[in-house]
Amino acid sequence: MNRLVPATPPPSPPASYTSHSTSYDYNGRLDEIRKTEYPQLSISQETNQSEQQTVFLDHAGSTLCAASHIRAFSHELLTHIPANPHSRHLQSQWTQRKIDHARDRLLEFLGTSAQQYAVVFTANATAAIRLAAELTPVSSNGVFCYTRESHTSVVGLRNLVARQDVNVKPIEFTDIEQLTLPQNTKGTSLLAYPAQCNFSGERFPLDVAGTIAKQYAGSKHMPWWVLVDAAAYAASSPLQLNQYKVGPDFVALSMYKIFGAPTGLGALLIRRSSVPFLRSKGYFGGGTVAGLAFDQQWQVYRHAIESRLEDGTVNFQDIISLHHALDAHKKNYQFMSHVTAHTWVITQYAVQKMRMLCHINGQPVCEIYGHTGKDFGPTISFNIKDPHARYVGYVEVERLAVMAGISLRSGRFCNPGAAQKWLGLSAQDLVKQASLGFVCGDDNDLLDGRPVGALRVSFGAMTSIHDIDMFIAFLNRQFCNHRLSTSSAISKPVSLPSGKAALQSSQTCSVEVEKIVVYPIKSCHGWTVPSDTLWPITQYGLKFDRSFVIMRENSSIPMQQKSYPDMALIRPRIDAESQLLILEAPGHMPLHVSLRPADLLLEQIEPQICSSRVEAVRLRSSKISSWLSAVLSVACYLACEPRLLLESKPQANSTKSLKSFANEAQLLLVTSESAGQVDQWISRDNGKQGVSIGPMQYRPNIIVKSAGAQHIRPFEELQWKSLFIDNCKFNVAGPCQRCQMISIDQDSAKRLKEPYATLARHMRVNGKVVFGIYLNIVCSSTPSIRSGNIIKIK
Repeated sequence: MNRLVPATPPPSPPASYTSHSTSYDYNGRLDEIRKTEYPQLSISQETNQSEQQTVFLDHAGSTLCAASHIRAFSHELLTHIPANPHSRHLQSQWTQRKIDHARDRLLEFLGTSAQQYAVVFTANATAAIRLAAELTPVSSNGVFCYTRESHTSVVGLRNLVARQDVNVKPIEFTDIEQLTLPQNTKGTSLLAYPAQCNFSGERFPLDVAGTIAKQYAGSKHMPWWVLVDAAAYAASSPLQLNQYKVGPDFVALSMYKIFGAPTGLGALLIRRSSVPFLRSKGYFGGGTVAGLAFDQQWQVYRHAIESRLEDGTVNFQDIISLHHALDAHKKNYQFMSHVTAHTWVITQYAVQKMRMLCHINGQPVCEIYGHTGKDFGPTISFNIKDPHARYVGYVEVERLAVMAGISLRSGRFCNPGAAQKWLGLSAQDLVKQASLGFVCGDDNDLLDGRPVGALRVSFGAMTSIHDIDMFIAFLNRQFCNHRLSTSSAISKPVSLPSGKAALQSSQTCSVEVEKIVVYPIKSCHGWTVPSDTLWPITQYGLKFDRSFVIMRENSSIPMQQKSYPDMALIRPRIDAESQLLILEAPGHMPLHVSLRPADLLLEQIEPQICSSRVEAVRLRSSKISSWLSAVLSVACYLACEPRLLLESKPQANSTKSLKSFANEAQLLLVTSESAGQVDQWISRDNGKQGVSIGPMQYRPNIIVKSAGAQHIRPFEELQWKSLFIDNCKFNVAGPCQRCQMISIDQDSAKRLKEPYATLARHMRVNGKVVFGIYLNIVCSSTPSIRSGNIIKIK
């Protein structure tokens, strides 16, 4: 089969992308277009007492809507009365005319006409894909084939057709030619493939249906029906369906992928010559029938294929919005071929710059998937590697990108086949990951040192070279290991003592407990135990530590500060004598919560902590729920585990560590020396003197410091195996992997860049950002600790 040739090929690239030609930014108009049409790109984000603009590189997820589109649509809604088109009054007739005209305009935009294709409006591209499968007259001896690069919405059709006893066959795109030969074809079959892979950006020709049809000349309809998922492709390239003598039977589209809005509108294009052979409808909804009996199995469908298939009232307001989307696109870019030319250069520039990024030893920083000689669209998937060719977790990269004002995407992008291909994952690998609790969208990004997903940047009509430069500068600053020089802002990671050297260092130093911090409510502010107070240790950890969680209504996952920063403003205080938890927040009266389980009205629930379900109960108190909801501006309530409120001594020599609502271990320990080292890095890397973030920003339970003349070295705690505080023994469970939550100021609840951004450049273990160590209690003859206790390191 011939590769796709764009109707209007992009011009030749400039000799150097660093001195790119103005013809690639719409003849010098891009800056003005961005300024007037996309003011959202100029909205500053408050970060670390400075302001930064958004670099939006997730256009494959959704592109941006133009200001003129939204203003014109709002004006029309306020000066006309859009009405249900199934009525017959003037407003209804006006709405129906807008719907009919929108079909014609969309077809013209896509390079075809109503003589060739019908436009059936759907909720989104996924709904269009499902409708196409329901309409295809696949026979029991036929087969449903989908290519490797298919989106999950296409792969999901296999369950639909399996109910019809149709065979399912995943294939490579290169298998199509052989598979569709007459001698290999039995019955009527459906072939689905994407015009552009949303994982790698690889593109595939739109003339597949015509190539297959040549082998079945003379038939009314060939035995192969072809569905093209054009949602990703159509966002930056013209379809020009009129150039094909036999085009695909179905083309699925999403409007917000092309125009940014409307978000509730998709379309299924159906080739007119295929309409007589469509499978009869199963379900029918309002507006699709011309006649219908209540008490007899009789109905007559409407003649027009559009009316016959659009069940219920179409999204007429979004269809009216589509008019203004088309107007804005025409005004700003004139033709889609101009967008193709622009995004092609942007993509080539980005690929070239990413491939130029290297560590001091020559090791590439970016592992790019694809973009090697084939036809690729404006989507780049990649992973980051360190100087030793070890992968850096993509979740860590995304977190840092967010702090830098860069919007990109991570994961497998709802494309299992392409992810398996480029990441070298087998079906057995995916099953193993699921058995370990890995789910799409979680923070698990590496398994045995290998990535389970990737990072993706994707570009749109309004993406600029400056956006790419900002992105490259971010990668360069955060991940390139440069040679140290007086002008370098990036240093080598700190060298750590190891083995006997580390133990000898710790054993010869006097180390003491500086502070003990309890977090009665998970993800809220900590409470520092008074220095003269002995604090009990239970079999779950420090008494009352993370005994409560705040839950959103209708959610099984506790709220976390990284998603709800205002949780830092809730300051708990424990009155041990009165057995009260006192909650305080700016602008609100203090709230008293009893710590006696017998005083609480409880209801069983089942929350989920780090993919594990735990037992908990809801506190049935409208006063508590109303107070929390007012502080956090979201409907929520307080839950607890009653056993965590009771006295329970640690079991001697217990091999099983019981946890509260903590994520990974019972306690977190940090050293003042390590926190001080990070402060020095921040000062040096950012040219600021006297930075003092301090250890409390890392949300520890125990802060320790050197007590004698000889100090422990920064980060040597990562080598400790166990320790004693008074007569209580703790085993080290490993380093604490950090997330962006440590960059939320615990006093103001503002999101900051530091210390996470600097920590990520200096402290990584197995591709993960770490700070502090987890502890689990082994045994205790005196189950309590206090500030000033001397620590013995083993």
